[in-house]
Parts: sequence; C-alpha cells; structure tokens
Amino acid sequence: MTALALDIGATKIAVGLVGPDGTTHEVGRIQVPATGVWEACRGLLLAAANGAEVHVIGIGACGPVDATVGLMQPINIPEWADGFPIVSAVKEVFPGASVRFAIDGVCLALAERHFGAARETPDALAMTVSSGIGGGVIVGGMVAVGHSGNAGHIGHVVVPGSTDPCACGGVGCVEAVASGPASVRWAQERGWVGETGKDLAESAHEGDRIAKAALRRAGIALGQAISSAAALLDVDLVVVGGGFAQAGEPLWRPMQESLGAHARIGFLRDLQVVPSELGDRATLAGAGLLTALTAPA
Repeated sequence: MTALALDIGATKIAVGLVGPDGTTHEVGRIQVPATGVWEACRGLLLAAANGAEVHVIGIGACGPVDATVGLMQPINIPEWADGFPIVSAVKEVFPGASVRFAIDGVCLALAERHFGAARETPDALAMTVSSGIGGGVIVGGMVAVGHSGNAGHIGHVVVPGSTDPCACGGVGCVEAVASGPASVRWAQERGWVGETGKDLAESAHEGDRIAKAALRRAGIALGQAISSAAALLDVDLVVVGGGFAQAGEPLWRPMQESLGAHARIGFLRDLQVVPSELGDRATLAGAGLLTALTAPA
C-alpha cells in the first residue's frame, strides 16, 4: 500500500508518496518556518493528499521524540522544543488513517536496511550529518527503537576534549562540533566569510585554509563518535548520509584517518564507513516503510 510520508527535519519539511518497494516520490518541500510549523506541515500533507482518501501515514521527525505518545521535542525547532503532539495533530486531519511515527534516524536506518547501503548486512549504524546529527541502529536485521524511540541518536555522543556547548544542554556532543551549522560558526569565528555548510564545503575544495580546518575538525570528531558507537554496538558497517556529509574529501579523509586511529580493537578491523545510497530521500522512504518496523528485513 502506498503511504503518505512526512519528513520534519531541523531546516526542511518534505512530504511524499512511498510505495511498498521503497519507491519514493517527493511532492512538496519547504524550509521550516520560524513560527507556524504545524500549519506548514498540515498544508503540505493536504496538498499531497489532493483530496484522496489516505489510509497510511508515516512521520519521520528530528529529535528528540517520545514515540510512546507521539510527541516531538526537537532541540532545533524552537517553537516545538517544549513538545508538539505530531501524531494526534495528523490524526485530526486524517481521522481514518493509520499513523506511524519515528525519529528520523530510525527512518534512515529502516530505508538503508531495506533498500540502501545496509541491505546486505544484519548489523549496522546509519547516521545523518546535516543541520543536526542523528542516527539509527540495525541489530540482527531489525531497526532498534529504544524505550522512548530515540535509539541510535549518535549526535549526543560526547567527543574527547570538546567543550562546545550543545543545544541539548550538554557539552561536547558531536552535533555541537561536527554538524553543518556548528562547523560554519567555528569557521566564521575565525574570519571565514560564508553562510552555509555548502558554502563551507565549496571554500574547502577551493583551498580556503579556515574552511579546510573546519571540515577537518568535523571529520575528526565524526570519526571519534563513529568509533565509539561501532565498538559499543559491534557493527561492521556505518552508513553516513545528510547534506553536510556530501562535503566530500575535506570531511571524509579526516574522518577515515580518525577511524584509523581509534577503531583499532580486533572486532572493528573490518569496519566500513560508506555514503548513503538513498540521499535526501532516505528519511521519507523510511517514514513510508514504518509499517515494516517490527517485521524482519
């Protein structure tokens, strides 16, 4: 059955139609507004439904979440930081639909396990490096959820030596060091002129010293966090997606070097870190596949 899927990220909201084979057709995308976030989501959903009866809706959301009650508490969407009941809000618009909800990292892992880079292995970590850093865990072919729905949220693994404050209230989280906005801020504080993670990557490829240093710093922190998570989970594959992860060699080379320095225990000898095969449609695809969350892959 084709599902209506909603992807609520830190900076964008996307809606699409997802078939049971993972075929994903995005039909709308906007930037997250400063206010009126629910009204924006509602408008996209209604436009995508186009008056047709909707039977299944999957929601992938930036975290943290409380999946037990269908609540979003995103640290990167200030209007909803204290909590927004996304599932009940969607059910009010589509009262006859079955609504499934998960953090975006779980959706990413689900999509990569069924249709992407993790389809050949039963144990993997999928992570997104973008405006925030999140992830999902695949164990024994199943996507782990956790008691609150936040399993795999690698963005709040602490990296060694960092004192950078995180929006979550903690200190030294990898998201506070290696996300796109964090890297942009670090570079701007040192005189780099630019606005976005894409700008930063372009500057690094052009040889800008500060931009290259910012991406190297991010890559080292990512390698440290991935090494820690891989050792904890005993996985042999990590799939990395997200817009900032597309920065290329200036980010990936130091990340691989960092992995080489830290992931040295024997059972991590064959650890592979690879780009997502699904790109920016991964969360939408996973949201549409949430009905398969409890079934073996």
